[in-house]
Amino acid sequence: MAETYPLRHTMSENVSDPAQALRDFRPTHEFFVGIDSDGCVFDSMEIKHQECFAPMFIKHFGLQAVSKYAREVWTFVNLYSTTRGCNRFHALIRALELLADRKEVKLREVKVPSFAALLEWVNRETKLGNAALDSEVAGGNEGLKPIKIWSDAVNATVKEMVYGVPPFPLVRETLGKAKAKADCMVISQTPVEALEREWDENCLRENVLMIAGQEMGTKTKHLEYAAKDKYRPENILMIGDAPGDHKAAAANKALFFPINPGNEETSWERLHNEGLDHFFSGTFSGGYQKQLLDEVHKGDGAALEILNAPISIGVRTTRDFLIRIGELPQIKLNKITGGKALYDLLDLVFQS
Repeated sequence: MAETYPLRHTMSENVSDPAQALRDFRPTHEFFVGIDSDGCVFDSMEIKHQECFAPMFIKHFGLQAVSKYAREVWTFVNLYSTTRGCNRFHALIRALELLADRKEVKLREVKVPSFAALLEWVNRETKLGNAALDSEVAGGNEGLKPIKIWSDAVNATVKEMVYGVPPFPLVRETLGKAKAKADCMVISQTPVEALEREWDENCLRENVLMIAGQEMGTKTKHLEYAAKDKYRPENILMIGDAPGDHKAAAANKALFFPINPGNEETSWERLHNEGLDHFFSGTFSGGYQKQLLDEVHKGDGAALEILNAPISIGVRTTRDFLIRIGELPQIKLNKITGGKALYDLLDLVFQS
């Protein structure tokens, strides 16, 4: 019989401060493993952002006249840049700013909305989730009403559209191996309602003690509240597919195992076959951690070569660049999309 955890915590235990459940969390093992969900456990990033977030971004902010560019911007921010996996409200601000700066949008004289109330709220609120947004609007913040309408529409579309998405191969086996020696927890910026639905649908919830979503704060705060100073730093591991996952781990002096976008199956196989063994044996930090991160960054040289010679590949616009970079023989896009090099490269090009 598979081992089951003796206790599970839920966000509903303290509605006024969902993060309190993380602060109250007490270790049951010597090790802690945090796991991102979208794009890491499930191949759900593309369908959510391409079919749910981007259409609602266009519909609710009046971007129909520049829908092509709005979709490009949204997917860039959320899938192909250093902000991959960030909170939806930060992503919305970033996408609106980038879209407003697009030459094509300016030439069409399309007014891209901006929301001062959203900027103020994001800078003030520490738990950027639906519950906090609902409370803010109910309290009279009229400037956030369009944001709530959009966010609610996204949630409804995700619920209707995203189902039947299984975990990547070897995820189930890896989680089973991890929970035998570690306290496992979902660390995500997805709403907890969606996380619970997706983990329950795939019968994975028994592998984690808690599901921490956007309502409990940032991923950095999740790790700080749940694991920092409760476990030795070398006994804390974050598993994720985005730069933000690595940053959250680094901020808490934890270890990090990258699930590389485009190579998720290979990443999970490696984590299952060797990564967890290094973690539990105390040989993960140092050489093995450096090897993993070096491999993620291995596209740096080729990326810089392309960046320094854009004319030679016939690039005239940012969109041309994004299309052509995947066609170049010296850039194996499916091998480095999880790497810092490509994220940084696309950040620079998209803003040029």
